[in-house]
Amino acid sequence: MQTIFLLLTKSIAIGILASVPLGPVGVLCIQRTLNRGLLSGFLSGMGAALADTLFAIVAILGLSFIINFIEAQQLFMRVAGGSILMIIGVRIFNSNPVRQLRQNHNSRQSYFSDFFSVLVLMITNPLAIFLFLAAFASLELVTPDPGPMVAGAIVTGILAGASLYWFILSSFISRFRKKFRLRILLRINKTAGAIIVFFGFAAIISVLF
Repeated sequence: MQTIFLLLTKSIAIGILASVPLGPVGVLCIQRTLNRGLLSGFLSGMGAALADTLFAIVAILGLSFIINFIEAQQLFMRVAGGSILMIIGVRIFNSNPVRQLRQNHNSRQSYFSDFFSVLVLMITNPLAIFLFLAAFASLELVTPDPGPMVAGAIVTGILAGASLYWFILSSFISRFRKKFRLRILLRINKTAGAIIVFFGFAAIISVLF
């Protein structure tokens, strides 16, 4: 039996590594941090962190009926996730960073929508479950009956690791936010929107293959 400290350490590492690939969520987090500030970017990342934690719980408990459902419906989920990405990307591409900055100063934005939009986006692309299954197997983290203490330590570690990553990323971007002029922010918006649309288009096209 591994010690709880060792389980936490391994789980934190898994949470960080699962978040590191700079996919559409990373681009979205950077764009929102630049346009709306640290809290907007961090809460966007926390939507992804919560989704990863839910996937980890499914993997730990070995909920085969959920895993089988995901395998059966993954084509539909890829299309749904790709469509959501394309909609978000088009909105970002057409958005005005000057107007967003003024709105950010004059009114309180809906941070819940930042969090919830990424959570929904991640849930429609639940391939992370299989990432966690592979990670748990390779690191021998989970036994057939892990027990509440072991399962709780793993879930806590993954949530902590993912949260730490998104906090560091959004804090780093926010630190240099004021050095970006409005013209550069406009270019970043266009680029980020185009990249996110590309990710969504690629997800939909992948269904054909």
